[in-house]
Amino acid sequence: MSRLAGRQFLNIPGPTNIPDRILQAMHRPALDFMTPEFWEIQVECRDNLKKVMKTDGEVMIYASSGHGSWEAAMTNICSPGDTVLMCETGRFSESWADMCKAFGLTVEVLANPWDRATDPNRVEERLRADTAGTIKAVAVVHNETSTGMTHDVAGIGAAIRAAGHPALLIVDTISSLASMDFRMDEWGVDVAVAGSQKGLMLPVGLGISAASEKALEATRTAKLPRKYYDWNEIKTGDHGRLRFAGTAPSHLFFAMREGLRLLLEEGLDNVFARHARLAEATRRAVRAWGRGNGPTLFGKDEAALSNSVTAVQMPAGFDANAFRGKVLSETNVALGGGLSRLNGKVFRIGHLGDLNEPMILGCLATVELQLKRQGIPHGAGGVDAAIEYLAGSLAAS
Repeated sequence: MSRLAGRQFLNIPGPTNIPDRILQAMHRPALDFMTPEFWEIQVECRDNLKKVMKTDGEVMIYASSGHGSWEAAMTNICSPGDTVLMCETGRFSESWADMCKAFGLTVEVLANPWDRATDPNRVEERLRADTAGTIKAVAVVHNETSTGMTHDVAGIGAAIRAAGHPALLIVDTISSLASMDFRMDEWGVDVAVAGSQKGLMLPVGLGISAASEKALEATRTAKLPRKYYDWNEIKTGDHGRLRFAGTAPSHLFFAMREGLRLLLEEGLDNVFARHARLAEATRRAVRAWGRGNGPTLFGKDEAALSNSVTAVQMPAGFDANAFRGKVLSETNVALGGGLSRLNGKVFRIGHLGDLNEPMILGCLATVELQLKRQGIPHGAGGVDAAIEYLAGSLAAS
């Protein structure tokens, strides 16, 4: 196959586009990670992560993916046989539940339709019924990448408090952090799980945990085996520096320092507003396409549609994987595929990280082009609807 000219438009939900400043920050020789220069870098990263996560809690960073941060959360606070109430959100709650079961934990799934947000009232109801206090933790994915739905972490935190239940609240922020507001301390989150390759705009390879005092106290009695992810060994030492289970991933820290600076220079509220603007433009386009018996928004809970990723359901009889395969091979735009029960039924447009209006319009125009090219029914004017919305929202900002 001949080379496609130009840069690939990366509109998957992660990894996301890496800004040039971050790439350039990594383009330097290695250094001794035990030197004052690196200590200053990692302390800046930790302190700025606290600003993004809105926490005064302990922040720990590993050489791992976000799945490593899942493992860290469970092994540091749980013992074999503990019960975890897993809010069903989509493929990633499924995967997280599978990990918990592999550790010998009892997983109780709070069943929920994938196209709607978890109701905090149901969490409260279940916890009130747990009079013996057997549920050790409530786990929820803040932004479920597989479905394009955002879940009410603030409401779930309030539900735990209203029930007067001692359960810890563990939240996966992997595809929400630095894309939408997350307030760890204010919302009563005990453990926040994060990764580097989405809203933080970094390469894959850093797992991040933030832990409350309540979570750190739970490590004293937790009996699950742990070593690499043991918070008691890697949390901030006496000198205020991070510690690592092995060699520190220094080049990823060079990247993180620059990425966090970029976010804070833009201003977090501006970052969140930009993501909301690009997400709504995408949704306007999909709604227009759907008027012609074409692709539609997968999510049915309008208030909970994600500002990180939009899941688009194909019309009956059309395969989403075949569609996005041609989008990539013919026009060099990468879209996300459907996961688990949504495989072949949806494609996903990622609109998070280092992205602006021309970039999202290029993606939407290409999707509309390919709907025509591949003979898929759709309403006209998707790109026009996105442009009309963006023109108005930019004028108001």
